[in-house]
Amino acid sequence: MIVVGLTGSIGMGKSTTAGLFAQEGIAVNDADRVVHELYRGEAVEPLRKLFPEAVKSGVVDRAALAENLAKNPAKFKELEAIVHPLVRERERRFLDEQRATGADMAVLDIPLLFETGGAERVDVVVVVSCDAEIQRRRVLERPGMTLEKFEMISSRQIPDDEKRRRADFVIDTGHGIELARQQVTEVIAAIRAGKGREADA
Repeated sequence: MIVVGLTGSIGMGKSTTAGLFAQEGIAVNDADRVVHELYRGEAVEPLRKLFPEAVKSGVVDRAALAENLAKNPAKFKELEAIVHPLVRERERRFLDEQRATGADMAVLDIPLLFETGGAERVDVVVVVSCDAEIQRRRVLERPGMTLEKFEMISSRQIPDDEKRRRADFVIDTGHGIELARQQVTEVIAAIRAGKGREADA
Protein backbone atom coordinates (compact mmCIF):
# COMPACT_ATOMS: atom_id res chain seq x y z
CA MET A 1 0.00 0.00 0.00
CA ILE A 2 1.29 3.44 -0.93
CA VAL A 3 1.20 5.94 1.95
CA VAL A 4 0.72 9.52 0.74
CA GLY A 5 1.67 12.43 2.98
CA LEU A 6 -0.52 15.46 2.28
CA THR A 7 0.65 18.78 3.67
CA GLY A 8 0.59 22.52 3.12
CA SER A 9 0.86 25.74 5.07
CA ILE A 10 -2.14 27.41 6.70
CA GLY A 11 -4.67 28.78 4.20
CA MET A 12 -3.34 26.81 1.24
CA GLY A 13 -6.45 24.65 0.84
CA LYS A 14 -5.15 21.41 2.33
CA SER A 15 -8.41 20.38 3.99
CA THR A 16 -10.34 20.96 0.76
CA THR A 17 -7.75 18.94 -1.14
CA ALA A 18 -7.96 16.11 1.41
CA GLY A 19 -11.70 16.07 0.73
CA LEU A 20 -11.02 15.72 -3.00
CA PHE A 21 -8.84 12.66 -2.33
CA ALA A 22 -11.67 11.21 -0.23
CA GLN A 23 -14.15 11.85 -3.06
CA GLU A 24 -11.86 9.76 -5.29
CA GLY A 25 -12.26 6.86 -2.85
CA ILE A 26 -8.92 7.27 -1.06
CA ALA A 27 -9.12 6.97 2.74
CA VAL A 28 -7.74 10.03 4.56
CA ASN A 29 -6.46 10.24 8.12
CA ASP A 30 -6.82 13.88 9.21
CA ALA A 31 -4.24 14.68 11.91
CA ASP A 32 -6.12 17.85 12.93
CA ARG A 33 -9.34 15.89 13.46
CA VAL A 34 -7.41 13.27 15.45
CA VAL A 35 -6.01 16.04 17.69
CA HIS A 36 -9.56 17.36 18.22
CA GLU A 37 -10.60 13.87 19.34
CA LEU A 38 -7.57 13.52 21.61
CA TYR A 39 -8.38 16.87 23.22
CA ARG A 40 -11.66 15.28 24.30
CA GLY A 41 -10.06 11.95 25.26
CA GLU A 42 -6.60 10.54 25.91
CA ALA A 43 -4.74 13.86 25.88
CA VAL A 44 -6.91 15.62 28.47
CA GLU A 45 -5.26 14.37 31.66
CA PRO A 46 -1.62 14.75 30.51
CA LEU A 47 -2.38 18.27 29.25
CA ARG A 48 -4.24 19.20 32.43
CA LYS A 49 -0.93 18.84 34.29
CA LEU A 50 0.88 21.07 31.79
CA PHE A 51 -1.89 23.60 30.99
CA PRO A 52 -4.44 23.39 33.83
CA GLU A 53 -6.19 26.60 32.75
CA ALA A 54 -6.74 25.19 29.22
CA VAL A 55 -8.86 22.23 30.39
CA LYS A 56 -12.50 23.21 30.81
CA SER A 57 -15.43 20.87 31.49
CA GLY A 58 -13.23 17.85 30.93
CA VAL A 59 -11.95 18.84 27.47
CA VAL A 60 -8.99 20.85 26.20
CA ASP A 61 -10.15 24.31 25.14
CA ARG A 62 -8.13 25.01 21.98
CA ALA A 63 -8.56 28.79 22.24
CA ALA A 64 -7.30 28.83 25.84
CA LEU A 65 -4.44 26.52 24.87
CA ALA A 66 -3.46 28.79 21.95
CA GLU A 67 -3.55 31.82 24.25
CA ASN A 68 -1.28 30.07 26.74
CA LEU A 69 1.15 29.02 24.01
CA ALA A 70 1.27 32.55 22.62
CA LYS A 71 2.51 33.70 26.04
CA ASN A 72 4.78 30.67 26.56
CA PRO A 73 6.02 29.50 23.14
CA ALA A 74 8.69 27.35 24.83
CA LYS A 75 5.86 25.03 25.94
CA PHE A 76 5.21 23.94 22.33
CA LYS A 77 7.87 21.23 22.72
CA GLU A 78 6.21 19.88 25.87
CA LEU A 79 2.82 19.91 24.15
CA GLU A 80 4.22 18.06 21.14
CA ALA A 81 5.92 15.48 23.38
CA ILE A 82 2.47 14.56 24.72
CA VAL A 83 0.34 14.86 21.59
CA HIS A 84 2.57 13.57 18.78
CA PRO A 85 2.98 9.99 20.08
CA LEU A 86 -0.82 9.74 20.54
CA VAL A 87 -1.39 11.04 17.00
CA ARG A 88 1.10 8.56 15.58
CA GLU A 89 -0.57 5.65 17.34
CA ARG A 90 -3.90 6.64 15.76
CA GLU A 91 -2.10 6.99 12.41
CA ARG A 92 -0.61 3.48 12.74
CA ARG A 93 -4.04 1.99 13.52
CA PHE A 94 -5.56 3.79 10.51
CA LEU A 95 -2.89 2.41 8.16
CA ASP A 96 -3.29 -1.11 9.58
CA GLU A 97 -7.04 -0.89 8.94
CA GLN A 98 -6.51 0.29 5.36
CA ARG A 99 -4.03 -2.50 4.65
CA ALA A 100 -6.51 -5.01 6.06
CA THR A 101 -9.17 -3.80 3.62
CA GLY A 102 -6.78 -4.26 0.68
CA ALA A 103 -6.49 -0.55 -0.12
CA ASP A 104 -3.72 0.30 -2.60
CA MET A 105 -3.30 3.84 -1.26
CA ALA A 106 -4.04 5.88 1.87
CA VAL A 107 -3.52 9.55 2.69
CA LEU A 108 -2.07 10.98 5.90
CA ASP A 109 -3.19 14.62 6.11
CA ILE A 110 -0.45 16.15 8.31
CA PRO A 111 -0.14 19.96 8.54
CA LEU A 112 3.41 19.84 9.97
CA LEU A 113 4.62 16.91 7.89
CA PHE A 114 8.12 18.27 7.22
CA GLU A 115 8.44 20.07 10.54
CA THR A 116 7.81 16.88 12.56
CA GLY A 117 9.83 14.47 10.42
CA GLY A 118 6.67 12.89 9.02
CA ALA A 119 8.04 12.84 5.48
CA GLU A 120 10.19 9.89 6.53
CA ARG A 121 7.06 7.85 7.32
CA VAL A 122 5.38 8.21 3.91
CA ASP A 123 6.12 6.99 0.40
CA VAL A 124 5.02 10.09 -1.51
CA VAL A 125 4.64 13.75 -0.46
CA VAL A 126 1.91 15.97 -1.94
CA VAL A 127 2.13 19.66 -1.07
CA VAL A 128 -0.90 21.94 -1.39
CA SER A 129 -0.01 25.49 -2.32
CA CYS A 130 -1.31 28.76 -3.76
CA ASP A 131 -0.22 32.34 -4.29
CA ALA A 132 0.87 34.06 -1.04
CA GLU A 133 -1.72 36.82 -1.43
CA ILE A 134 -4.55 34.29 -1.80
CA GLN A 135 -3.24 32.44 1.26
CA ARG A 136 -3.15 35.63 3.32
CA ARG A 137 -6.67 36.62 2.31
CA ARG A 138 -8.09 33.18 3.10
CA VAL A 139 -6.45 33.06 6.53
CA LEU A 140 -7.45 36.57 7.59
CA GLU A 141 -11.08 35.84 6.61
CA ARG A 142 -11.24 33.10 9.26
CA PRO A 143 -13.27 33.92 12.39
CA GLY A 144 -11.06 35.16 15.23
CA MET A 145 -7.92 35.26 13.09
CA THR A 146 -5.57 38.20 13.44
CA LEU A 147 -2.38 39.13 11.63
CA GLU A 148 -0.46 38.37 14.84
CA LYS A 149 -1.94 34.85 15.05
CA PHE A 150 -1.24 34.25 11.37
CA GLU A 151 2.37 35.29 11.82
CA MET A 152 2.78 33.08 14.90
CA ILE A 153 1.39 30.04 13.05
CA SER A 154 3.50 30.79 9.97
CA SER A 155 6.65 31.07 12.10
CA ARG A 156 6.25 27.38 13.05
CA GLN A 157 5.90 26.26 9.43
CA ILE A 158 8.72 25.97 6.94
CA PRO A 159 8.32 28.33 3.95
CA ASP A 160 6.01 27.31 1.13
CA ASP A 161 8.76 27.47 -1.50
CA GLU A 162 10.81 24.95 0.47
CA LYS A 163 7.80 22.64 0.83
CA ARG A 164 7.22 22.82 -2.91
CA ARG A 165 10.86 21.99 -3.54
CA ARG A 166 10.70 18.92 -1.30
CA ALA A 167 7.39 17.65 -2.69
CA ASP A 168 6.86 14.78 -5.11
CA PHE A 169 3.72 16.53 -6.33
CA VAL A 170 2.29 20.05 -5.88
CA ILE A 171 -1.42 20.85 -6.09
CA ASP A 172 -2.19 24.52 -6.70
CA THR A 173 -5.56 25.51 -5.21
CA GLY A 174 -5.42 29.13 -6.31
CA HIS A 175 -7.49 28.65 -9.48
CA GLY A 176 -10.72 27.14 -8.20
CA ILE A 177 -12.05 23.81 -7.00
CA GLU A 178 -12.45 22.15 -10.39
CA LEU A 179 -8.83 22.70 -11.40
CA ALA A 180 -7.76 21.41 -7.98
CA ARG A 181 -9.95 18.33 -8.48
CA GLN A 182 -8.35 17.70 -11.87
CA GLN A 183 -4.88 17.93 -10.32
CA VAL A 184 -5.84 15.47 -7.57
CA THR A 185 -7.09 12.97 -10.18
CA GLU A 186 -3.83 13.35 -12.12
CA VAL A 187 -1.70 12.93 -8.98
CA ILE A 188 -3.55 9.76 -7.96
CA ALA A 189 -3.01 8.32 -11.44
CA ALA A 190 0.69 9.26 -11.39
CA ILE A 191 1.21 7.69 -7.96
CA ARG A 192 -0.51 4.48 -9.09
CA ALA A 193 1.75 4.50 -12.15
CA GLY A 194 4.74 4.39 -9.80
CA LYS A 195 5.88 8.00 -9.92
CA GLY A 196 7.20 9.75 -6.80
CA ARG A 197 9.68 8.62 -4.17
CA GLU A 198 8.42 5.06 -3.91
CA ALA A 199 9.41 4.49 -7.53
CA ASP A 200 12.89 5.86 -6.81
CA ALA A 201 13.47 3.57 -3.83
